Amino acid sequence: MNLVEQWIRPEVRAINAYHVADASGLVKLDAMENPYTWPEVLREEWTRLIRDADVNRYPDPHARQLTQQLRSVMQIPESAGVLLGNGSDEIIQMLALALGGEGRTLLSVEPGFAMYRMIAAFSGLNYVGVELKTADFSLDMEALLEAIDEHQPALLFLAYPNNPTGNLFAVSDVERIIAASPGLVVIDEAYAPFTDASFISRIGEFDNMVVMRTLSKMGLAGLRLGLLAGPEEWLSEIDKTRLPYNINVLTQLSASFALSHISVFEQQTAQIREARSQLYKELREMAGITPFQSEANFILVRTAEGEALSIFEGLKQHGILIKNLHGGHPLLNDCLRITVGTEVENRALVKALKMLLPGTIFQAET
Repeated sequence: MNLVEQWIRPEVRAINAYHVADASGLVKLDAMENPYTWPEVLREEWTRLIRDADVNRYPDPHARQLTQQLRSVMQIPESAGVLLGNGSDEIIQMLALALGGEGRTLLSVEPGFAMYRMIAAFSGLNYVGVELKTADFSLDMEALLEAIDEHQPALLFLAYPNNPTGNLFAVSDVERIIAASPGLVVIDEAYAPFTDASFISRIGEFDNMVVMRTLSKMGLAGLRLGLLAGPEEWLSEIDKTRLPYNINVLTQLSASFALSHISVFEQQTAQIREARSQLYKELREMAGITPFQSEANFILVRTAEGEALSIFEGLKQHGILIKNLHGGHPLLNDCLRITVGTEVENRALVKALKMLLPGTIFQAET
C-alpha cells in the first residue's frame, strides 16, 4: 500500500472528480448557463466599477449590501436568515459539515444533482438515493417515505425543478416529505428563474425546511454565488462552517451591480423560457428522440436505444456540445440533456439533429 492509499479516505478514492468537458470552439449547450452576455452599456459601467475596486483589503465578511439586495429581488421573508456561499456547491458542503456525523445519512432522489452524492462522500455522510418513477421521473412516494423512515436522514435534498430531468415534483408530495423528515429538508431552487413555482415564500411555515438558490442560471455563473434562506436558528449554526470572507470583493461588487439591473436578466430569462417552449415543440416533431417537458433552462431527451453516444458525437462534429447522460444512472440510459441557447444556437442544434436522426425530414435553409 502506497502513501496515497494509506492516507486518502476510501470514500474519496472511490469517486471520480467532477468532470467538465472542454467546449473550446463549440456551441456550448451542456452546462445550463444563460447564453446571453451583458449589454455593452452594462459592461462599460461594470468595468468602471471594477477598475475602482480596492482588492488589497478583505471583503465585507457578511456581504451585507449584497444580502439585502438578494432579499429584495428574491422576495425572501424578512424573518428568514440568509447565508451566502461560493456557489451552491459550497452551501451543500456547509450543510453536510454542519449536520454530518458518524452514522448520519444524506438522502436525495435519483437521478439528481451529482454534488449531493459527492459532497456526502467528502463529508463522511452515508448517502441514500431513492429512484424516481421510470415513466415520468415523478417521486416514488412509497419508496421515499420508507427510506426516510428506515434511514432517518439528517439531510434531505430535493431539487425543484429537478436536475437533470427538468420536472417539478407535486407540491403535496414535497409537503409530505417535509412532514415525514426527522432532519433538515433543503429545497434546491437553482432553476427558479425558469419556473413560477417556489417554496421561498413558505420559509418559516415548516421548522425543518430551508431553500437554496443560485445566481448562476440567472446569468452570473462566472461569479459563483449561491444563497441559503431559512429559519435563523438553523442558519446561525450552519454559518459556523462557512470559511471567512468566502464571497470575494469582485463577486460582491459585480453581483450587487447586476442585481441593480435585474430587469435585464429578467428579460433574458423570459427569452429563454420562450425559446424552451419552441425548442421542445421542434424536438417533439423529430423521429428517434423523445423530449421531456421542462421547467428549467434545459430539456432532457431520450434517444432510440443505443443511439445517445452517436448523436452526442455527431453534434460535436457539427460544432455543438450537449451533455451525454447515458451511463450516469440506469434511468438515464439513452438520454441527452440540451441547454436552451440563443435563437441562433437553437437553430444550429435543430438543423444538426435533423441531419443526424434517421427518419427526420431535413429541409435546407434558403
